[in-house]
Parts: sequence; C-alpha cells; structure tokens
Amino acid sequence: MLNVYLMPGMAANPSIFKNIKLPEDTFHQHLLSWFIPSKGMSLEEYAIKMCTKITETNVVLIGVSFGGVLVQEMAKHIKVNKVIIISSVKTKYELPRRMRLAKYTKAYKLLPTGLVTNMEVLAKYAFGETVTKRLELYEEYLSVNDKYYIDWSLEQIINWNQEKSDPNLIHIHGDSDPVFPIKHIKNCVTVPKGTHIMIINRFKWFNEHLPQIILE
Repeated sequence: MLNVYLMPGMAANPSIFKNIKLPEDTFHQHLLSWFIPSKGMSLEEYAIKMCTKITETNVVLIGVSFGGVLVQEMAKHIKVNKVIIISSVKTKYELPRRMRLAKYTKAYKLLPTGLVTNMEVLAKYAFGETVTKRLELYEEYLSVNDKYYIDWSLEQIINWNQEKSDPNLIHIHGDSDPVFPIKHIKNCVTVPKGTHIMIINRFKWFNEHLPQIILE
C-alpha cells in the first residue's frame, strides 16, 4: 500500500481533492492542510513542521501550485518515494516574469492582501482567474483567508530561490495555466486545456492518469 499525501494550493483547503479517487487497493490517500505560520517563519521551517504530520515512511507527496513548492521543500527533510507537483514550478526560473520582477521591486508588499476576506479577491490570488460567475463554487475550496498567511505565502513563492529541481520530480502542468504560463515550464506532463484549477475541473484526467504516473 502506497501512502499518498496531497497538499492543496495557496489559500485552498483539501476539498480541492474531493474528486480525486486513487484505487484503494494500491493507494492510501492522506490530506494535508495549511496552518498559519508563526511570525518570521521561513519556508524551510514551515516544511519541517508540515513533515511532522506525515506518519509513514517512503511516501508519495503531491502538491498543487504553492503546495507543489512546499512538498519539494518537505522532500528535503524526509524519505520520499516520489514527489509530484501540479500547476506549480520546479525552480525560480519557471516563475513568470512579473513574479521575478516583484522580487526585486518588492511590489508584492503593496498588494491589497487585506481584502482577502473578499472571496473574489482571494480567488484571484489563489486561482489566477476572475471567478465571479462561479464564486459560490469556489467558496467551498478557499478557506484560508488569513492576511498574514497570504502575505507570507506570496513572499515565500516570489523569493523562492531553488535553482535546480530533483531529477526524479514529476511535474504535471496545464497548457492554459494563467498563473504559471507553460512557456516558462520545462519537462512536464502536459494536460491539454488544463488551467491553474485543473485539479478541480479536470479531475477525470487525474483519476485516469495519476495511478500510472505514481507507479512508473
């Protein structure tokens, strides 16, 4: 039995995985949740604390978006069978230009994150798209609307300094992702018409392909 731990993206809760069904005779799914970081906590410290929630050895870590960055950091501290990232980045070079620019201008500090209690603003940050028509739908998925957490998350991803990725890492990416455009992404399994929220709206693709990708 392979233990698979699933980490949602920024501000999202584990319900984004509610339609992901891996064969129960082979996989045991575990859901991880964000916690509010303590003041001044580094991404490495956060990853080490998140590792304490993993109770088995040689696990599979799957992370979406910022959760994909986190599971890469976690894998530096525990023994893993495999790391899979979805709608995410492997190195700082895969971040879009506007994010890399924000690192030097510190523009991210000026973002109106105090508005994150507004679901429309939160959805824009988390999913990278305006979701007015589907706002009620996304209220289910986005529940981590703490301003300090959002500020911390933006700062961690914009300042993430990883230059080389683990050669065994598997990266699944949509070719229509507005947050991390595929033109910056190298060596990935491409999901046609996949957007940043494909873990939610393309779950059938994942249910069909993920078991094989994990076991390869």
